Amino acid sequence: MSTSANAALLILRIALGATMLLHGVQKLTTTGIGGVQEMLGGLGVPLADVAGVALPFVEIGAGALLIAGLFTRVAAALLAIVSLGAMFTVHFTAGFFAQDGGYEFVLVLALLGIALVLTGGGRWAVDALLRRPRSARTASTERHAVAQTA
Repeated sequence: MSTSANAALLILRIALGATMLLHGVQKLTTTGIGGVQEMLGGLGVPLADVAGVALPFVEIGAGALLIAGLFTRVAAALLAIVSLGAMFTVHFTAGFFAQDGGYEFVLVLALLGIALVLTGGGRWAVDALLRRPRSARTASTERHAVAQTA
């Protein structure tokens, strides 16, 4: 994969990960768990008490994992599911445009997640480091150490 493609995947991971992480933090600090549970219950979400506890932590945890590029496909899938859930339970009836409360923004977030599920995190992700054989990681570390002492 080219350097520009890896840079693009890094940018996508950071954009989606940071956005969702901050949404989760906002839910915890502004709305609170009880408020999230109440909101989800009012929307008719099944198991709103459980979902209200899980949602902010999924957004924070998966967002952080995505930024790092760790378990990228799983984290991106979780965030795509969260975004699609928001689209269909909250925003869809308001139409397309976000300014009217529509699904425009959450659709973009879901599509970013789906794109990362399909591509993975790229070379500049922790996942890529973990996939490399141990001998390649050791050789890379040794080359770096030799270069620093020279």
